[in-house]
Order: sequence, then structure tokens, then C-alpha cells
Amino acid sequence: MDLHTISRYRFARTRDDLRLADGESFVAGGTWTFSEPQAELTGVVDLTTMDWCPIERTGDGLRIAATCTIAELVHYPRRAEWPAQQLFGDCANALLASFKIWNVATVGGNICRSFAAASMVSLAVALDGVAEIWTPDGQTRWEPVADLVTGNGTNSLAHGEVLRALHLPERALRSTAALRTIALAEYGRSGAVVSGRRDDDGSAVFTVTAATLAPTVFRYPELPDAEALRSDVLAASGYYTDPLGSADWRRAVSAVLAVDIRSEISSRLEVDHAD
Repeated sequence: MDLHTISRYRFARTRDDLRLADGESFVAGGTWTFSEPQAELTGVVDLTTMDWCPIERTGDGLRIAATCTIAELVHYPRRAEWPAQQLFGDCANALLASFKIWNVATVGGNICRSFAAASMVSLAVALDGVAEIWTPDGQTRWEPVADLVTGNGTNSLAHGEVLRALHLPERALRSTAALRTIALAEYGRSGAVVSGRRDDDGSAVFTVTAATLAPTVFRYPELPDAEALRSDVLAASGYYTDPLGSADWRRAVSAVLAVDIRSEISSRLEVDHAD
């Protein structure tokens, strides 16, 4: 789409270039920015020219640049010791987008747009992802993505703050994890995305996104029994109604998916112990 109000397009190459002028906004892949009118924008600051390494191994997991594309994430080499890496592809496939979008859309852009059905939000929340955020005063702050996203299309980023990277901890990547999605239409936007994982220390984490306005996280000291998990998911707040699903439907299917995930994780753990 042509954005007729934009008169400035800057390519950022240093952190100093990230200081926004009035009317400017950041852009990475731009798959949302250039998809509809942006009447309030008069300038754009392109982050892709910062030349951030898409994915880096750290001492405690992975650092995924905000400008890393969905395709780069999905095609990152699998590591046998990180079984939860399977969620990279699972979450990408929950994104209602063609392979052409995968090659342009970015991890950071999807998180910063913060839609309830944002697939990279689902991934980050499922694996305890933490956002590395550059502030306009030259400092860096850190915030779990589960807290960063505050509603459907809203987040805690202040004006001028930049999502630099997403950090996924190794303990989460090493977990036994599974994900389920559901939509009213075969190729429709996800009405509920539910994940579950069991870490090496025995603790368990289940998450609901897309069905609730903001990410919902359930933490347990051990894998919960099915009825306790079902009850917790049904009792959660934030389920909403829109043309793609009613709140009651989202609540009900989220509970079913969570119990199904619990069953899969339990079965996989039994097989691992038998081996």
C-alpha cells in the first residue's frame, strides 16, 4: 500500500540513528506497516540496516535479533539437546501468512505489534522469552514478553524504545514441549494457541495466547493432573469475543488443548524413561 503521508525514510546504522523525530516510527519487515493506511506517520526509521546477527548462541540459550525473519528462525539448525526448538516451526505455522511473508516479516515486528494471535508472542511466552529493549537514553532494560504484551495490539514499550532482541533460555529449549492451535476456518487466524512444557527440574509451564487478550501463563512445581489444569485454564480471565470466535468457545477449546498437551508430554516422558 502507498503511504502518502510519509516524507522521510531513514536507514538506521548506529544507535544514534534510532532517535525518533516527531511523526517517525520504526519498521523492520514492514509487512503490517505497509498493509494499511498509517495516517499519523510522516517518517520511517528502518532497523534492517543495523545489521544485527539474526540468531546468536549465548552462554544460556539463544539471542534472536528483532530483525530476524520468520524464515531465518524456522531454518535455524536444529540441536538434538533442544527438543523444544520444534516450537519454532509450530508457532510460525500458526501465523496466517505465506512463505513470502515468512521471508520478510520479523520476529521483533510480530512481537511489537502485539496482536493476541501473534505467533512470535506465542513462541516467546511458551519458552519464557525475555525482551532486550533499548531505551532512548542509551540504556537497556529487560522484560519478559509475557509481561511486555498488555492487550490485543498493546504493549509496555514507551515511545522511542526499540526491541533489540528476544532471549530464549536454554532451560526452556531443553524442555519437553508441545503446542496446539485451533481456528474456526481451515486457513483462518488462530482462535487459540496453547503450549505446554516440562523442564528438566520437573516444573511445568502452560500458556494460552490468541484466546486471551494478553498472554496467560500457568506455572506448576510439577506436571499438574488433568483436572487441575483444565480447571485453571477454564477459570482464567481475558477470553474475548470477535468475529473469529466467541469468548466461551475460546475458553472451552483452550482447556481441551491444554489437557491434550499434558497427555502428550506425559506420554513422551514415559517413553524417555523407558529408554
